[in-house]
Amino acid sequence: MKKISFLLIIITSVMSIQAQNTLTEAEVFTTTEQAVGNITFTNSGDLVYSHHPFFAPENRVMLMDAKTKTSKPYPNKAWNTPRATDDNYLSNVLGIRNDKNGIVWMLDMAQRDNVTPKIVGWNTKNNQLERIYYLPKSTVPTHSQPNDMVVDTKHGYFIIADEGIGNGGDGTSAAFIIVDMKTGVTRRLLEGTRTTLPENTPTVINGKHLAVNGTDLLVGNDGITADANFEYIYYGPLNGTKIYRIKTLDLVNEAFTETELDSKIETYSEKPNNGGMSIDKEGNIYLTALETNSVAVVLAKDKSVKTMIKASKMVWPDGVSYNHVDGYMYVSAAQVNKGAVFNNGEDLSTKPFYIFRFKPITKGVSFR
Repeated sequence: MKKISFLLIIITSVMSIQAQNTLTEAEVFTTTEQAVGNITFTNSGDLVYSHHPFFAPENRVMLMDAKTKTSKPYPNKAWNTPRATDDNYLSNVLGIRNDKNGIVWMLDMAQRDNVTPKIVGWNTKNNQLERIYYLPKSTVPTHSQPNDMVVDTKHGYFIIADEGIGNGGDGTSAAFIIVDMKTGVTRRLLEGTRTTLPENTPTVINGKHLAVNGTDLLVGNDGITADANFEYIYYGPLNGTKIYRIKTLDLVNEAFTETELDSKIETYSEKPNNGGMSIDKEGNIYLTALETNSVAVVLAKDKSVKTMIKASKMVWPDGVSYNHVDGYMYVSAAQVNKGAVFNNGEDLSTKPFYIFRFKPITKGVSFR
């Protein structure tokens, strides 16, 4: 126990030094034995998080008690166990959100097993399955990789950011996937267009390019969030210099052609190469800056980009989400760049993996 306390004192001291050029300080909330991808929260404030599928975890989704910090498979072990009889289990989950009704929605991108991509909703109020939305091949083609999503309960849609790097894809098929909550009908939009495509801005961490067999991995449409009233969708490719936004009702409007839809997209601000994205009630946008062990913020008042937090242990910050119970933003550090595929077949990731938290500028938006 003394060793652990001493270690946390050292980490806290280092982070205090790093925070001198940041808007606030990062705090180590806890550590885990496996890489954490995205995080959401139950109505009582417990963490529900995906184990990053890049490392092929045994349990895809976990629940951590916010007080005891003990974890268990979520929603249970059966849902995390593959089987041949059906594909109603979690195969390959990264995107995960909780809605205002207390339903945790888990985006299963599949790929890992011979299963159908889907969105699984688990009702935390009665602890049972709410609904499954299947994503057909017409919506999720070979190089699709549904990464993250907005759960828009106001208008009744799931709005999914598809990175376009599944099964060896190069990001050129990045797109949006829209799912109607009432009917389950799915549509694929803006595939390979100017705002979903990655730019030629390779991810470089400590001087090393994130590359597969010598080719830079360029990731398309990735981070996504919506403002407090679901008026706008904010998004951008992981490898890219811009955040874009479009009115939600325009994006889901089936009457628009792709050309008409593209004309309604605004360039909102500059950004670094980033993973997850979140927002607060004043419209400040928080995004994980992969190359600099930090979380950046785009200030609503002038759209300037600042460093919110920074920590040496925040290696590949991935998901960033607001906990409405304690008022903190939480961010995972997944160490994706240390995985075997980027390091000549050798997994260089090290335990433990960290979950950080910090106070946002103002109250965050919980249910996105």
